[in-house]
Amino acid sequence: MSLSSAQRKYLRGLAHHLEPVARVGKSGLTEAFVGNLEEALESHELVKVRFADWKDRKRELSAEICERLECELAGMVGHVAMLYRPARDPDGRKIQLP
Repeated sequence: MSLSSAQRKYLRGLAHHLEPVARVGKSGLTEAFVGNLEEALESHELVKVRFADWKDRKRELSAEICERLECELAGMVGHVAMLYRPARDPDGRKIQLP
């Protein structure tokens, strides 16, 4: 799946009022972190991740997260990444992309 620039812009607008659901700390991308993020994407489709540590590698870590969880990076503002993955069931999708 690949997002167009218009779709990314739409998702960034939706994510504006969201609070980060996960935080990358000193331990980095642990299995527990990835598991929690997986659950958050399943239930919300669009989530924010804050980089508390590893700020110099946030782009690399975002790409790794997207690869491991099969999601897309909708955008990054400061030290916060917005990740999107549509629900597997088309009838259960909460976000309809333009």
